[in-house]
Amino acid sequence: MLSASTSKAPPIASPKVTPREILAALLPYLKTAGAYAQQIQAQIAAQPDKGGKGDNFFASALSDADLSIQTMMEVVLLGLFPQARFYGEEHEQTYNTKYFRALDLGPQDDYLITLDPIDGTQFYLDGHSNYQVILAILNADEYEAAIAVTPGQGIYYYALRGQGTFKGTLDQSLEECTQITVDSPTPAICLGWQMGDVVPHIGDRYRVYHTKTAYSKETQMPNFNGLLSGDLAGAVLAKGQFIDGAALAFMAQEMGFIVTSFTGELLPPLHTCSDYLRPGMVIGSSKVVHGDLLAAVTAARVAGS
Repeated sequence: MLSASTSKAPPIASPKVTPREILAALLPYLKTAGAYAQQIQAQIAAQPDKGGKGDNFFASALSDADLSIQTMMEVVLLGLFPQARFYGEEHEQTYNTKYFRALDLGPQDDYLITLDPIDGTQFYLDGHSNYQVILAILNADEYEAAIAVTPGQGIYYYALRGQGTFKGTLDQSLEECTQITVDSPTPAICLGWQMGDVVPHIGDRYRVYHTKTAYSKETQMPNFNGLLSGDLAGAVLAKGQFIDGAALAFMAQEMGFIVTSFTGELLPPLHTCSDYLRPGMVIGSSKVVHGDLLAAVTAARVAGS
């Protein structure tokens, strides 16, 4: 994992600053970032691809909004929480990375804040509405909180460790949001880019969206945030990036989804992972759905299963 210099600033975790309080302080700025992204979506100009991602255009897409939102949130964090550990997706291209105390996970209760400024950049560039801004608060072992703002749909979701997942409109505060649980989701599954071999083993029971083959510039398909909206009953990811996939899995788990590794085991603690990635994840809305997905992963002989 990345390393960074350490100053004498105290860790962000303290009896006086809780994950909920951090979310509450940052929410107005996340809403502003979302409004900005929504405003310029129709005029957005794509930046050069990030490179090094092969044929995965989802991973390589980069927009002006990604860079602008990350810079904005860096300024906010350095102003409100200058002692924070922070890792943003575009850390290599922004001017503020060097000013944060650290970029990596610290000891227990020394939180790391992460940001995916535009999750679903390709969706965003193609004019779809289900892109989102994701911010998370990570402890050494597990997520403490995560928030996903979906400006194109006027909503946001947030989750707190052990307290559930909540949904609200962009004019509502955290307190005004409603707790949500798994409730008869659409029998559809989203498979990550590398999960094509799973399709034949699950397509007879569920509508399957394999991101590599099902994505369309013209017709919007569910993104992984469909787990939160009820548009998906499950998902399989070859890996879960701390900034997006793993954060959404945490939010889904807090609302009642079953989340495991490809072998059906609990996910490993964050501090045991490398490169800001959790290993492959199977996410199901019920024991039946999770069992179907786990069996499909095993039948497809996916690495790690």
